[in-house]
Amino acid sequence: MTLKTRPTPFRQTVTALVAALAVLLVDPLSAEEGELPRGHFLLAESGKVIGENYTVTVEDGDTLVDIARRHNVGYEAIRMANPDVSLWAPYAGTEVTIPNRHILPDAPREGIVINLSELRLYYYSAEGVVETYPISVGREGYATPVGLTKTTVKVKDPHWSPPRSMREEAAARGEPPPTVVPPGPDNPLGRHAILLGLPSYLIHGTNKPEGVGMRVSRGCIRMYPEDIESLYERVPSGTQVNIVDQPFKAAWSQDGVLYAQSFPRLEENRGSVEPILEAIQVVSQAFGDDQPPVDYARLRQAVEQPDGQLISLLRSAEPAPEPVTLYDELVLGQR
Repeated sequence: MTLKTRPTPFRQTVTALVAALAVLLVDPLSAEEGELPRGHFLLAESGKVIGENYTVTVEDGDTLVDIARRHNVGYEAIRMANPDVSLWAPYAGTEVTIPNRHILPDAPREGIVINLSELRLYYYSAEGVVETYPISVGREGYATPVGLTKTTVKVKDPHWSPPRSMREEAAARGEPPPTVVPPGPDNPLGRHAILLGLPSYLIHGTNKPEGVGMRVSRGCIRMYPEDIESLYERVPSGTQVNIVDQPFKAAWSQDGVLYAQSFPRLEENRGSVEPILEAIQVVSQAFGDDQPPVDYARLRQAVEQPDGQLISLLRSAEPAPEPVTLYDELVLGQR
C-alpha cells in the first residue's frame, strides 16, 4: 500500500532553492555558512514534520536549563526529553537529548501560530520557511486565551505596569500595591514587547529566562530575550496571531511515516470529549483516504503518558480475525 506520494526531485530542488533564498534574506551570514538561523526550518513539500532530535554532552558547570536555552528548547521540553537527568546539577559527560523535532500545528501556515499545550510559537516568516521558539504561557487561573488576533504596537524598553489582579492581591494582603517598573534588569517584560489585539496581552521578553517553557505568566506569551528581539525586528505590525491549544498532534512525514506527538493537557481547555477520543479524531483526519496499520497501543500510551516526543504510529500489517474500527480497538484494548 502506498502511504504517500513523494515529490519529484526537480520539484524538491525548486522548493529548496526558494526556501534558501528566503533564509538568505532573513540572515545572510548564516545562509553563507550553510546553516539556518536559530529556530528556522525549511518546510518540506509534503508532510508536516520538521527538524531532527540530536544529543549533546554536558560540560562542567552546565545545567539542563542552560543547555535548553542554547539549543532553542524550553524548561518542560528539556525535562520531559531527559527524565533521568538532573535539571540543575547534571554530571559532566552526561548525554542529553535535544527535542528538536516537531509536528506543525493543525492551523493555516500564516503569520504566528501559538500552541499553548506545546508551549511553543511558530512563525511562518517567508515562503518555504517556518521558525519555532519555546514560550511560557498563562499559569492556572490566568489562562492564555485561545483565538485569532494580530500584532499591533511594538515597544522597545517598555515600562511595566502591574495588572489589576496583582494590585487586588496586594490589597487583600494589606500590602502596598506594586509600583510601575521602568526599563532595566528588574523589568519582567524584558527589553522588547509586541502588543496583541487582545487587550492586555503581549508577546514579550523576560528578566527570568529560566522560566521560559513553563506555565508561569499571567496570560502573556514570554520568550527568551534573544528570540523576542529577533521577532521584534522582523514581525510587521498587523501580523496574524492564531492561538490554539492542540495537546495531541498527528501527521505524515515527507517520507511517508505517520507520527504522533502528545503534550500534557491544559485543564482549563479540556472539553467534554475524552482525550483518547480526541486523539482518534486527529489521527483519522491525518489518514485522509488511507487506512494504514496503526499501533493502537502506542497511540494510547502517547495520550496517557504525554512527553512531547514524536512516535511512529505505524506497525507491520498483521492479519486480523475480524475488522474493527479504530474506536473499537482502542476501547477493547483497555479491557
